[in-house]
Amino acid sequence: MVILIPAFEPDRQLPALIRSIRSTRPEVPVVVVDDGSGPAFRDVFDGVRTLGCHVVSYARNQGKGFALRAGFGFIADNLPGRDVVCADSDGQHAVADILRVADRVRENRDQQWGTSTMVLGSRSFTGNVPARSRLGNSATRLLFALATGERIPDTQTGLRGYPAAMLPWLRSVRGDRYEYELNLLLEAKNNGYSIESVTIATVYLDHNSGSHFRPLADSARIYAPLLKFLASSFTAFLLDTVVFVLLTAAIDSLLLAVVGARAVSSAVNFLVNRHLVFERGRDTSPRKAGVRYFGLAAVLLAANFGLIRAFEAIAVPALPAKILAEITLLVVSFAVQQRFLFTGGAAMELSAGSRSRTHISA
Repeated sequence: MVILIPAFEPDRQLPALIRSIRSTRPEVPVVVVDDGSGPAFRDVFDGVRTLGCHVVSYARNQGKGFALRAGFGFIADNLPGRDVVCADSDGQHAVADILRVADRVRENRDQQWGTSTMVLGSRSFTGNVPARSRLGNSATRLLFALATGERIPDTQTGLRGYPAAMLPWLRSVRGDRYEYELNLLLEAKNNGYSIESVTIATVYLDHNSGSHFRPLADSARIYAPLLKFLASSFTAFLLDTVVFVLLTAAIDSLLLAVVGARAVSSAVNFLVNRHLVFERGRDTSPRKAGVRYFGLAAVLLAANFGLIRAFEAIAVPALPAKILAEITLLVVSFAVQQRFLFTGGAAMELSAGSRSRTHISA
């Protein structure tokens, strides 16, 4: 096992965490990534280096996602074959919980399927929890469930365990800042990985004053994959509804109205999703993505028509029935597109330019 800790302008909690790890499990390698903290924090990193940590550093702040990938790269190159547990530098993760996650990764690895399971340390959010942290996690958890149909207790936890076999994929996922960790959850099933959660303590020191999370900018980055899809789907829904209303006024056939409206909205939605919504949409060939997408559209069209008929059978008018059917099928559409349609191809490594700016010491 290796413990990986990304750190930007850390306070006294970082050396305290390292000392606690050293006193509990002195044999475990610890890799600390200095995410461009600058000369003012050199003493802090020199201090953790004297405690036996490997320190990866670069000059300019790049973000948590970049720091994690830099750490994964160092571990893959210098400590190969080891599982990795990521922890935050602000003292919010107790050593007992870090080891609990590590033990669960090891237990999973001992089983045949365990090399493809990431383990999340999930906080219960009980007690004295800052309002922004409680509300932020609740909002992300709800959006994640709406968009994917999966329920994860703590989507924003920084305490995560990964088996060694997962490192190449971890280095390929996009996102340089806080959105990276949500992207891992969104892309996991696409790539054959499962997610497991273990309960950990909820710890906030000094009302989370050590956090560098920017509520507006970083929340926008985190929610972007989900909100872009919801916005794309809502635009397609509006277009579909307008065409549906026009066709029902022009022709006396519910089936033709539904099919015609869906043909127009699906074409627009496919182009938007492929080019703007899904990060790897353009990595998939247009023909392959198109066949899959319009196959899905045909299935959803049949389901849409059946739901409208069912709602009308219980005396729901055509337009409200249409709206209810679209909302019902929204989650299914995102989950299938995210996992099967716009999955992209080969994994990417950190660029040579990124590596050339990285300094490693032990």
